Amino acid sequence: MVVLPESEWNGIKGLLQEVKNTLQTKSETEINAMWLESTEARKMLGVSSKTWQDYRDKRVIPFSQFGRKIYVRRADIEAFLENHCIKAKND
Repeated sequence: MVVLPESEWNGIKGLLQEVKNTLQTKSETEINAMWLESTEARKMLGVSSKTWQDYRDKRVIPFSQFGRKIYVRRADIEAFLENHCIKAKND
């Protein structure tokens, strides 16, 4: 058992909270920067192969293509979904 003055304990708690916040921010940033394959992106959007092809042809969502493989950033898909969100009617 270790006994610490309350001021030191509060300092340690503050530092731990900062570390926690930094790790959470970094995790979210890394997740949003992840590249998804075309099939994962299509499932996330809930669209058919043809609709996904139309989105790519019309450049609706940014993507990268290497050979026949297509990749999309998760953040771009989430931004697309957010931009096309239909708000609830306020009575």
